[in-house]
Amino acid sequence: MVINKNYIIWSLVFVPISVGIFFIIRQSIILKLANNGTRAELYYAAKRLINPPEIVRAIYLTSTSVANGNKIDKLIDLANKTELNSVVIDIKDSSGYISYDSSVAEAEKYKTELVEIKDIDALVRKLHENGIYVIGRMAVFQDPILAKARPDWAVKNSSFGGTWYDNRRLAWIDPANRNAWQYFSALAKDALMAGIDEINLDYIRFPSDGNLEAMVFPAWEKEKTRSQVLKEFFKYMREELGNVRISVDLFGFVTTRTEDFGVGQVIEDAFEYFDYISPMVYPSHYPPNFLGFTNPAEHPYEVIYYTLSEGQKRLNEFLQKMNNEQRTFLRQGFGGQAMNRKPKIRPWIQDFKLGAEYTQAMVEAEIKATQDALGDQYNGFMLWNAGNNYHEGVF
Repeated sequence: MVINKNYIIWSLVFVPISVGIFFIIRQSIILKLANNGTRAELYYAAKRLINPPEIVRAIYLTSTSVANGNKIDKLIDLANKTELNSVVIDIKDSSGYISYDSSVAEAEKYKTELVEIKDIDALVRKLHENGIYVIGRMAVFQDPILAKARPDWAVKNSSFGGTWYDNRRLAWIDPANRNAWQYFSALAKDALMAGIDEINLDYIRFPSDGNLEAMVFPAWEKEKTRSQVLKEFFKYMREELGNVRISVDLFGFVTTRTEDFGVGQVIEDAFEYFDYISPMVYPSHYPPNFLGFTNPAEHPYEVIYYTLSEGQKRLNEFLQKMNNEQRTFLRQGFGGQAMNRKPKIRPWIQDFKLGAEYTQAMVEAEIKATQDALGDQYNGFMLWNAGNNYHEGVF
């Protein structure tokens, strides 16, 4: 067989160039779509799960777990055998690292990628083929990597200047910094382009530990309260992402307390802009004597039933107020497109050992409490275990 030398040269030189040009063009198209309202929403819709579940039953997986093919196969097998139908994966974790090769130019510039998920498009497609709803979790203002790349965006320390750190030596982004908002919005849009069905925003708050008196927020206009700053960010993200599903993780206390307890989180502010409000109602996180229990972690049903009942009561009051004022949830999405939403509560619940040895029966009690508390507004739950070890029998 005679091989033409010109053919070899063409293969070695021009094929790689052509492939490179293809990906450059693809990224250009994606970025243009992300800034072009209606077309972007159509593109998102084309890649999302066709029939998203009404009742979400989800587990959380780190990017390391997601990168493990065996764990993904195990997830799919469990979903095929049980009522598990959803997964929460990190697209940006609390270290600030993005878990896949994104198309966001700033991610390359700031070196904020740690690529563990080698092909996010293929991963999402595989999960969708098996009927699994994919929620992309983004830790927001706790972001040590971005703070290192952009110290001018970070919370400052009044005592000695430079970046402020919390008790774990982690840096935070000033929640009022709108340049950072644009970065977070671009990351969310990029994940949606990969077919992620829902964006879940975590760490949307001011820091809660460390030398709080020394914190300086360069972009924060002091006439605004912390909760007003966060509400403006909620509104910004809704308008940037348009008519897609967005959820927000809040401290469990937001359902039972009306003040923002120093971090800016007020549940009514979230009702207005998110599809799902996800209070982290882990019984182990409530203080001794909460509801009269010496150790609330040992009483998962009672703690979760009470906290979610209170949250649903406040949501019902909020919706009634909206109705009385003849207001709707119409928000301007991409290209001025209007949309209508009705927020729901969908909690994070505990499947980890803290405060008590969490058995399958205790996790089942949490799920039962969620169903009983939310009634006809029940729309599921998300299980949290940082090590991704779950009681599979609850599904």
